[in-house]
Amino acid sequence: MAESSIPVDLLNPGQVFACLGFLEASDLLLGNAEGAFDWSNEADIRFRLSAAGAINPFEIVLDHLANAEVTEIEPHGWPSTHDATAIVSETFPSPLGVHFSDKKWSRTKLPGRIVCGKERTTRSLDLFNWSDGSSRLDFKLYSGNRTGASIARDMLCGKRKKPNKRNPLGELESKGLRQLMEDNRNGVIRDPFNVLCELGGSFNMDPRGGWTSLDIGFSINEIATIRIVASPIVEILAVIGLENARPTEIRTRVVRYAVWRDMLSPMLARAALSAIDAGVECRSFRSNLDLSGKNKVVTFAEPESQ
Repeated sequence: MAESSIPVDLLNPGQVFACLGFLEASDLLLGNAEGAFDWSNEADIRFRLSAAGAINPFEIVLDHLANAEVTEIEPHGWPSTHDATAIVSETFPSPLGVHFSDKKWSRTKLPGRIVCGKERTTRSLDLFNWSDGSSRLDFKLYSGNRTGASIARDMLCGKRKKPNKRNPLGELESKGLRQLMEDNRNGVIRDPFNVLCELGGSFNMDPRGGWTSLDIGFSINEIATIRIVASPIVEILAVIGLENARPTEIRTRVVRYAVWRDMLSPMLARAALSAIDAGVECRSFRSNLDLSGKNKVVTFAEPESQ
């Protein structure tokens, strides 16, 4: 078993959700994963992660995600235009009606699949927490014509303009996890949540990228020199973390989440994050979901317990 730890801001909901994402991904890739939060030193709060093998599990997860590909998933018999690159699934997490709005079929809430590795070592993670068809809080914060799969692809591989003859891949508009690892691999592995860059559209999980969270008293559009930076790593790992867990909705656009001190498996950690009694010491936090146009954005939380 290998164990390592990374810094985490407990008042940043996206970072806490992303810690669960690291736990889920390391359990899939390595097995026997456990995780816990260490707040014994308030000046250096950390998330601990252990998993099978002899290599830092954060490093394994980041390396796999940096080389992953994202594909959209369509239900069999999708009534609108078929995307030739999409995976067609006989089973689907949500009713077709969920994907019909404004008198047309919409791809915005279709699931995506992250595929890591090659051939016999392939592992996949499905992303559909925003349309899983259950009674749980779907936690879909993004709006507009963006699809969940396209946002996940941008967070992992970077956002690019349309390809052309001069640039067959398309000019890079904003970096993803892949480019951050290429630029500063050791720094990302050591402190993944604090390697920041400008982002285009995101899942709105990192409050550092939300204008409402900054509360600076004027429109950023008025001053072109101000740069808003956030973490694509927080964005994608938070979505992975929320596949099997959700914060608890206290009232409209107010959620509660918790962190736990003892090492827990993913199954127990999911309950703990939802502020459900998992039989271990926890600290709970409350966060508002502010509105930015039609988007919801997480805001920095306030502690409920010490």
